[in-house]
Amino acid sequence: MLTLEDCIEMSDLSEEEVLAIAEHEHIPTIVAAAMAHYLVHCPDGELCIKAMIRDDIRDSAARGDKVHALTLKLVMRQFIAQHPRCEERLRVRMRLPERRQEASTP
Repeated sequence: MLTLEDCIEMSDLSEEEVLAIAEHEHIPTIVAAAMAHYLVHCPDGELCIKAMIRDDIRDSAARGDKVHALTLKLVMRQFIAQHPRCEERLRVRMRLPERRQEASTP
């Protein structure tokens, strides 16, 4: 039998990221793990997950829950670090220039 932890591991996201999806969609964590797995493997799924986390941050800040908003900001940072393609696709979609590379010192 699979446990919740097994399902989260198979989702290709961290537990915190899965919990953010569950919070955003108002669904059980086990369902969020399945949704996470699906989204991570969809062309624009990472952008969708990023938007969910961003919405959760905004909602937490709006209700005055600064600690949860900060926690979710860390989740967002971790998500972007683990899924850098979501940033690349956003730049391409919006036709934004690449991030500047720091000038190398001679």
